[in-house]
Amino acid sequence: MTPPRQPLFVAPPIYRSRRLRDAARILPVVGAVLMLVPMLWEPGPGGARSTARDGIYLFVLWGALIVAARLLAPRLDELPPDTDPDEG
Repeated sequence: MTPPRQPLFVAPPIYRSRRLRDAARILPVVGAVLMLVPMLWEPGPGGARSTARDGIYLFVLWGALIVAARLLAPRLDELPPDTDPDEG
């Protein structure tokens, strides 16, 4: 006789908590990739790059990453029901 299998799906609060932690883990990677985007832009006429445009992009991206981290951080502290804080 085979033992009963674990359920395929987890409870929604646990699922949301895991996806939120995944988003917090991937945020720095996405930010690093997006910081490299200005290197892919075409130079302007005469082959010169627009440092003003690049700088504005980087500061807006930096601010957006700060806001995203600020929105994610408070909810990372909340534990979903039926979880043990000592579990990894």
